[in-house]
Amino acid sequence: MKEIEEKAIHSFYNGMNCAQSVLTAYADHLNFDPGFALSIASGFGGGMGKLQKTCGAVTGSFMALGIYNSQKHFENIEARNATNEMIQKFTVDFKALHGSLDCKALLDCDFKTEEGENRFKNMDLKKNVCSKCISDSIKLVEELIKV
Repeated sequence: MKEIEEKAIHSFYNGMNCAQSVLTAYADHLNFDPGFALSIASGFGGGMGKLQKTCGAVTGSFMALGIYNSQKHFENIEARNATNEMIQKFTVDFKALHGSLDCKALLDCDFKTEEGENRFKNMDLKKNVCSKCISDSIKLVEELIKV
């Protein structure tokens, strides 16, 4: 578990967005192409396209759960149902830890304003909020898939 978390945090501080860092951290464990995952998750950082909707660490986790279940269950409907159950559990647990899945609420700033961008930098929210969301997301996924 610690290895996946460390990979995700390292990636996040070295150019990947939050969704990319979570999803690609599972590439070795779930046996998928990290380059393709990097492309798929490219638009999910900053709350999906920097719109500050669902947190990228969360959406990256949802994608990892989908891959996990697609490998575990032969039928698409079974995989989809298992993924939905895990996403629902993840959502409850993430909200219990952070109060919201919404990037804007988590960060308490608006990326569309200069004030919000400055707040993000000055309060070091990348470290103080985003990194914690990534770490917690990894831990919640690990609990669900029992790595």
